[in-house]
Amino acid sequence: MKRTTLSLIAGATALAAVTGFASLTTPDGATAPQAKAPTRLPVERAGLACPVPSTSEVAETLYTSYTPLSGGTDPAKGGTGGTGGSGTADKPATATAQLRPAASTTTSGGATKGGKKTQAPKAPATVTAPGKPVTAEANGPAAPALTGAATGTLAPGWTVQQTTVVPAGGARGLLGLSCGAPDTDFWFPAASTAKERQDYVHLTNPDDTAAVADIELYGPEGVLKSQFTEGIPVPARSTVPVLLSTLTGEAAQQSVTVHVTTRSGRVGAAIGSADEKLGSDWLAASADPASTAVLPGIPADATSVRLVAFVPGEDDADLKIQLVTQNGTIVPASAGSLHVKSGMTASIELPDLTRGEVGSLMLSPSDPKKPTPVVAALRVVRGKGDDTEVAFVPATGAISARATIADNRAKATTLALTAVGAAAQVKVTASAGSGGGTPVTKTVTVKEGTTTALTDLVPAGLKGSYALTVEPVSGGKVYAARTLAVPLDGTPMFTVQTFVDDRGTVEVPSARQDLGVLD
Repeated sequence: MKRTTLSLIAGATALAAVTGFASLTTPDGATAPQAKAPTRLPVERAGLACPVPSTSEVAETLYTSYTPLSGGTDPAKGGTGGTGGSGTADKPATATAQLRPAASTTTSGGATKGGKKTQAPKAPATVTAPGKPVTAEANGPAAPALTGAATGTLAPGWTVQQTTVVPAGGARGLLGLSCGAPDTDFWFPAASTAKERQDYVHLTNPDDTAAVADIELYGPEGVLKSQFTEGIPVPARSTVPVLLSTLTGEAAQQSVTVHVTTRSGRVGAAIGSADEKLGSDWLAASADPASTAVLPGIPADATSVRLVAFVPGEDDADLKIQLVTQNGTIVPASAGSLHVKSGMTASIELPDLTRGEVGSLMLSPSDPKKPTPVVAALRVVRGKGDDTEVAFVPATGAISARATIADNRAKATTLALTAVGAAAQVKVTASAGSGGGTPVTKTVTVKEGTTTALTDLVPAGLKGSYALTVEPVSGGKVYAARTLAVPLDGTPMFTVQTFVDDRGTVEVPSARQDLGVLD
């Protein structure tokens, strides 16, 4: 499959984010009628950040960028229902999507140690129209962090997947991450300061002004005494990796919760974790604290699962642990409850959890009358002995409108859909392939309290990789995750990403629509 080489000088891959804003203009002299109710229009600008993919000399990274098709989208025009941030309603501006390298404190261009050079840049990869993924490669440790923005019809739902294979060394593994939108508050349960772990929190600033971030660490006994964690400067369009174990002088902790906030500006944040025994992967942020947490997509052949939870508030939490399987919701034999003290990280091992079936973990209050917001994540291991690999599954929110994950591959992707509270019907679309193929759409009904696994939804005539888009149609809440499994030399390498609603529309007063802003 042909792939465009990632440029280390210009933007590498078209990106989209799950946050954005809509810019609407009112014709001069028009009188706005009173708005009866707000309406939703596509966002016209979205931004996100991808961290440095790896510092390994043998790392091979593939970026896959994709914007899903939306109703009324016309690729020949630059926007639907707006101007893409410039132009007028009568003359739409051209949709754009551009990523640029962010300055890094730890990477540099040119030759790497040992004389191995990174790939020479050829041309940036950009998405020119919704509906087809575009890929770009970057090999070696000099691949930079990336920041950028999308406008017009390329903004709503735009996503990028960063997938890295490290075949050998202490950071070996398949590392996957859906590049995230910049924000001001992140929770990361399941991090660690253990000796065998090298966990870096990557802070990437996509904006033109500097950001200042704070990092708090919480262990099983509460706050870890730390240093150099307040007022961390993140220069404009730069990335700063911070090794967690260097932030505290306290004894190493297997399970730590990391809280990243900004006192000024915004950052993209993700934790790169490398375990010298188990492998490596990215730990994405947990969903915002909530009294019920769903952690979808635990592989059927998981050999070890560790649940890590944290309560940010003042009250302790007594949680009921349930496994949502293909046949129903059950209480795991290994553990049915977990007590989490306020401000302290709690963890529990869940051996033999899935027993050959893809499943999702659900946490809820043991006493419904005492709901307590929590954040949570899973560390999941596949394989045994020396042939093991690790991945992380953070708690995620239900898909409210649409969510997409790119870089799926034939015979390597498993989509897990979990319905909570009521049965649900969803539409799942497998896009055209990056090298060719015809999109396929399937409507799936998920019974209440069950998890449905799909492995065969692949574009007809697929060439390259493809994107999966999930859209609720009716019924209850749906949570989703995909597993990408790429075995290598006997090691069951895999990575799991949860589907996060793309927030591709924004609520605006309906009067704007009445003024003819929409085409």
